[in-house]
Amino acid sequence: MHQPAAEPRYSIYYRYQVHEPWLASAHGPQARCPVAIVGSGPAGMVAALELARFGVPSVLLTAERQVSQGSRAIVFTRRSMEILQQVGVGARVTQNGLPWRFGNSYYRGLHVFRMEAPHEADDRFFPMINLQQQYLEEYLLEAVRAQPLIDLRWGNKVTRVEPHEDHAELEVDTPEGPYALEAEWVIAADGGRSGIRTQLGLALEGSSYEGLFVIADIRVDLPLPTERLAFFEPSWNPGNTVLMHREPHGIWRVDYQLPPDESPEDALRPESLKARIDAQLAMIGHGGAPWELDWSSVYSARTLTLPNYVHGRVLFTGDAAHLLPIFGVRGANTAFQDAQSLAWHLAFVVRGLAAPRLLANYSAERVGAAREIIDEAGKSTRFMTPPTRGFKLLRNAVLSLSLSQDFVRPLYHWRTSRPHEYTRSALNCPGDDNALFTAGPGHGAPPRNVRLGPDDFLLDHLGGGFDLLVFTQDALPASVRAVVDGARAGGIPLKVTAIGATHAVAGADRTLPDTDGRCRERYGVHADGAAYLLRPDQHVCARWQVLDAARLQAALDTARAG
Repeated sequence: MHQPAAEPRYSIYYRYQVHEPWLASAHGPQARCPVAIVGSGPAGMVAALELARFGVPSVLLTAERQVSQGSRAIVFTRRSMEILQQVGVGARVTQNGLPWRFGNSYYRGLHVFRMEAPHEADDRFFPMINLQQQYLEEYLLEAVRAQPLIDLRWGNKVTRVEPHEDHAELEVDTPEGPYALEAEWVIAADGGRSGIRTQLGLALEGSSYEGLFVIADIRVDLPLPTERLAFFEPSWNPGNTVLMHREPHGIWRVDYQLPPDESPEDALRPESLKARIDAQLAMIGHGGAPWELDWSSVYSARTLTLPNYVHGRVLFTGDAAHLLPIFGVRGANTAFQDAQSLAWHLAFVVRGLAAPRLLANYSAERVGAAREIIDEAGKSTRFMTPPTRGFKLLRNAVLSLSLSQDFVRPLYHWRTSRPHEYTRSALNCPGDDNALFTAGPGHGAPPRNVRLGPDDFLLDHLGGGFDLLVFTQDALPASVRAVVDGARAGGIPLKVTAIGATHAVAGADRTLPDTDGRCRERYGVHADGAAYLLRPDQHVCARWQVLDAARLQAALDTARAG
């Protein structure tokens, strides 16, 4: 019988809550569910919440009885915040997190590079925001509990998944013993050590780097701004790298690289942690500052992915699908994009709005995104933790030159995670006017936000299905309205937003003003009648300089065909 920990995890700043396990004896016979999600981390909960927005019920299974231990993922990007806004927790994260946009690199005590992430008036969210993962999971959990289509089961450990042609059978162990659960589809969101991935005999492809880092969360009062701090060749840790991030509630994250001959067990000994953290605080001018350890762990940098995220009735997402280094805040931020993409693809299949082959598009797009991230992350990782003598010589040359040569310093840039653009997606409409636009988001790109008022932005009004943005002050043509009505009659969630008029536009669900022309500028629109079609994950799948009914129908058909 599975017996998850019943005592609250230790923390000096976070109060863990232990939840009652879900037991089969307290419920009736288990009917086959549309979707079973294995893992209640951020990827699993975002997938469940997005599925629920499309009316798809799910069973969310978690082996533990409380949220994850330690800060883990702490830096969330602007695009992640836009996704979190879609599932209802963006405001909570904004309220409690620490926003930032600058990063600093130091070499041998000298400040050699300052990164500035762009931030405009049209952006609701900062480029990055720091918040410990426990809080993010807490906010997502609140949203999950408020959603009747999600059946969250604490203390339920999936020990076996047996795929069949039209469903999968799961064996779930609990504190009172195992039970069987059937699901039409299974989402494996069970993390980097995915038991489902192992059971199915699937292998990740890519590279693992030998360098090890210690993560230490400490409570300490430092009069420093919320900015990323990277120290290369620090005096107390020669040849290695140290990173620091401010977190809420007086916590600082310190990541430091270990010498190649030190084991994780030795590195986590209290005396080792104390010596290293004391040395780091002394190096930045705060030696002797009292501090208290909350949590520590060891990690290595890996750039790995499954070559396919769809295996029959089992679908992989997040760390179960890929392992990415934290340099450039790629782990959880990539998982949010995975979960959002998977949810709408799967929802359309479950609801009969698309054939199962649509799921192959999810895999193609997100594997492509992972490989692009791996390419970028590999560059950062090889700079932070050189894997060979040659890479170390190159890195050291850059470091040395940066002391006197300005042109070298941008090489410190950590290539921050960015949303993938599905420019070659099979869902992009081949017969639109994408090639005729000279500005604005193109095929596969995420949308551009626009400030409409003091606390009103374009993206606040999007999501939950396809969005048709029409730049017009006139009523939509009857033929276009007929296509929209036909799509809705077939069950396709589709909203029409007219942009630019100060009055209600016939045929549109809402009308948004554009008195200063900012929406038109951001979307490269120069005349009335232009339009954009956004997929349910808000990526562009078609755009026209003049919208017509036949091409709108073709775009909707293409976007569901896969």
